[in-house]
Amino acid sequence: MAAAASLVSYSSGSGSDSEKDDEPRLSHLKPLPASSGVLRVVDSAPAVAVKENVDVGLHLDPAVKEVQFNPTYDTLFAPELGPNNPFKTQQMAAPRNMLSGYAEPAHINDFMFEQQRRTFATYGYALDPSLDIQQTSTKYIGSVDDAEKNQGLTVFETGQKKTEKRRKVKGSDASDIDGFLGPWAKYIDEKDVAKPSEEEQKELDEITAKRQKRGKQEDDKPADEKTILHGSAVRLFPLSGHLLLSCSMDCKIKLWEVYNERRCLRTFIGHSKAVRDICFNNAGTQFLSAAYDRYLKLWDSETGQCISRFTNRKVPYCVKFNPDEDKQNLFVAGMSDKKIVQWDIRSGEIVQEYDRHLGAVNTITFVDENRRFVSTSDDKSLRVWEWDIPVDFKYIAEPSMHSMPAVTLSPNGKWLACQSMDNQILIFGAQNRFRLNKKKMFKGHMVAGYACQVDFSPDMSYVVSGDADGKLNIWDWKTTKLYSRLKAHDKVCISAVWHPHETSKVITCGWDGLIKLWD
Repeated sequence: MAAAASLVSYSSGSGSDSEKDDEPRLSHLKPLPASSGVLRVVDSAPAVAVKENVDVGLHLDPAVKEVQFNPTYDTLFAPELGPNNPFKTQQMAAPRNMLSGYAEPAHINDFMFEQQRRTFATYGYALDPSLDIQQTSTKYIGSVDDAEKNQGLTVFETGQKKTEKRRKVKGSDASDIDGFLGPWAKYIDEKDVAKPSEEEQKELDEITAKRQKRGKQEDDKPADEKTILHGSAVRLFPLSGHLLLSCSMDCKIKLWEVYNERRCLRTFIGHSKAVRDICFNNAGTQFLSAAYDRYLKLWDSETGQCISRFTNRKVPYCVKFNPDEDKQNLFVAGMSDKKIVQWDIRSGEIVQEYDRHLGAVNTITFVDENRRFVSTSDDKSLRVWEWDIPVDFKYIAEPSMHSMPAVTLSPNGKWLACQSMDNQILIFGAQNRFRLNKKKMFKGHMVAGYACQVDFSPDMSYVVSGDADGKLNIWDWKTTKLYSRLKAHDKVCISAVWHPHETSKVITCGWDGLIKLWD
């Protein structure tokens, strides 16, 4: 008791206010009054915070995609607490148990579900899964009318009855030796002979008669030759270049003045189909024409007369005189039947055939002082031939090569410019090796599908070519860069020729029926 009293006296040193505050706290330390005989209950436990209402569970943020521990089912699917997200749409805020929404459990097997899904996709109706079928009269969703018309057939049920099989003539009794037919028995309604009726026979006779007439006209009669005073290719008069010869899809060949009034001097009419190629002889006194009517014709440039005709019953795609002065009576033509055929004008007979190509021959170009010639073909190859030897001594074909339907020899005779069907002009050496010059490739124009003629400027400074868009493209020979591009024609610009003497002039012809002289 004395110790308790001393503690009281120790704490009484502070102010009177603190004494009043401490009285209830220290009441258990005070001595009991002597008067009372009853024992008082003293609470000597310290004041501690109560734990009952404290939530010790782990909370998951709904936005988190990854969890670092194993939460319980209750933790995962506990309701979200806290303020609502004001940016969530009504659809996003709704309870969901899958990405697209809330799927209620439905007791339907996979086959039934697939059957109804396919029926809906095919016929446009299906059984309504939300209704009890026995309680409702309209049990379909989608096209209800079609469902009632088809009596609710699904895709796995067929409403049509099988058609009856065709019956065969009876004869399956093997004991009947003469009458046994077995599996070879005919059908009861089978017809033996498919004979046309009288009307059908008349029509057939008329058609065959017309065909025979047409065939005779094409094969037997070459078209009449006419000449009148007054584009698929253009050719300048040799050496002087004062005249221009053009051939066209309208079956005509025309001779034009390059100077003065630039009028049409003469029209040569003699082919019954489009003219494909033309070629002057060295003097320019005569020229050859090759047309789709399968005829090659030799014309007199001055009088306009057709001197002679040549044919081997195949379409000639290109024609060239031998440029040697002592061989002006010989010419070669590339044919549609993969051959290069050599004719003698004097006798009118074929004197040689070069038959090594695997496709129609598109071009023939003489090189190496006319001792050899180069041919290109639809077989995507380039072959070099010695004159009058029917075996090619050089064959160039790479997997990357395309067909080259237009080839031109450079003025110095060293290079061949080949228009390739992959929209570029390839340059091959024209002496000995015939190698592809990979440093000289001219690109930037669109020619796929068209045999646009290439040409060089006389001083070898530029390369020129038309294209499918009707543009005239001019490249620098040294740098191979596209130097200039002009809109020359409304349709394909099929041919471009540089004038040999007036070095600033280029002649173009296009499928719009125009021939233009550019300065």
